[in-house]
Amino acid sequence: MESRTILSFDNITDLMRRLGLKAPTHPLITLVNYDEQEVNLADAGSWFLLDFYKISFKNDFIGNIPYGPGSYDFKEGGLAFLAPHQLVEMSADPEGFTGYVLYFHPDLFSQYPMAKRIQQFGFFSYTVSEALFLSEQEKEVIASVFKAIATELNNYIDRFSQDVLVSQIELLLNHSNRFYNRQFLTRRQQHHDLIDRMSARLSLYFDSGNSLNNGLPSPHDLAAQLQVSQRYLSDMLKSLTGKTTQQHIHLFLIEKAKVLLSNPMLTTAEVAYQLGFEHPQSFNKLFKQKTSLSPVAFRKRIHPN
Repeated sequence: MESRTILSFDNITDLMRRLGLKAPTHPLITLVNYDEQEVNLADAGSWFLLDFYKISFKNDFIGNIPYGPGSYDFKEGGLAFLAPHQLVEMSADPEGFTGYVLYFHPDLFSQYPMAKRIQQFGFFSYTVSEALFLSEQEKEVIASVFKAIATELNNYIDRFSQDVLVSQIELLLNHSNRFYNRQFLTRRQQHHDLIDRMSARLSLYFDSGNSLNNGLPSPHDLAAQLQVSQRYLSDMLKSLTGKTTQQHIHLFLIEKAKVLLSNPMLTTAEVAYQLGFEHPQSFNKLFKQKTSLSPVAFRKRIHPN
C-alpha cells in the first residue's frame, strides 16, 4: 500500500464531523442519505480506519468505488460491506457519494445474540472480491429496510429503539445473505470457471512437488492466487458444491495420496512428507477420516500380496 494519510475513528460522531455530515441522533448508529447531504471532500485520497461497520447501498450507480484496499465494481447498484478495523479509501469523485451508507458500532448489539451471529455473515470479509449486485426487486427490499432504519432514527429514539434497530440490521443482513446465495447460483458459469482455476492450481501444486518444499496449501494462499478473498471463495464453494475451500484442498490431497500409496516403493511416511505433512501421524489421521481406511489398509487393498 502506498504511503498516504490514515485517519482513525473509534466513534461515528467524529467521522460525521470530519465528513461535514449531520451528527448522529444515536451515538452507535447513523444512516447517511447522500441525496440529502453533501460530503466534505477535503480528505479525498486518505485512508480511513473505522472501528465500526459500514454498509453502502447504491441504487443506480454504475462504476468503481474505492472500498477497503481496492474498489468495488458496482453494476447498476448494489451493496458493499466493511467490517471494523478495515481500511477504506475516501473517493475524490463526488459522483461516488450516492445512495445510503449505514454505520453501526459493535457496541450497539453487544448485549444481543447478534454480537456472536454477525461473525457468520462472511460478506463483511469479502473486501474487494465482489459487491452484491441486486435485481430491481431485491433493491426494493433493501431500500425498504434502509427506510425503516431512517424512520426509526429520525422519529423514535426511546428505550425501545435499540431493540428495533438491532432487529432491523439483522433483517438487512439476512436479506443480504439470501441475495448473495442467489448471486452465487445465477453467476454459476463465472464461478465454475473460478473452481476450474482453483482445481488447476491445486493439481499443479501437488504434482510439481511444492507441497514437499512448502507444506500443505492454505485456503488463504489459494484465494490470494485466485485474486478473491478467502471468505468469498469458501462461501461460494459451499454454496455451489457443499464443501469449503479447506475441504476441497483435502479432496485433492487424498486423491494425490492414493496415487502415491499405489507405489509400493514409497513408505507411508514418505508419502506423508511428499504431500507436505510434517508428521506422518497427521496424514494417517486425515486419510482415515476421509476414506475410512488407514494408509496401510488402503495399500493392502490395492496390493493384496
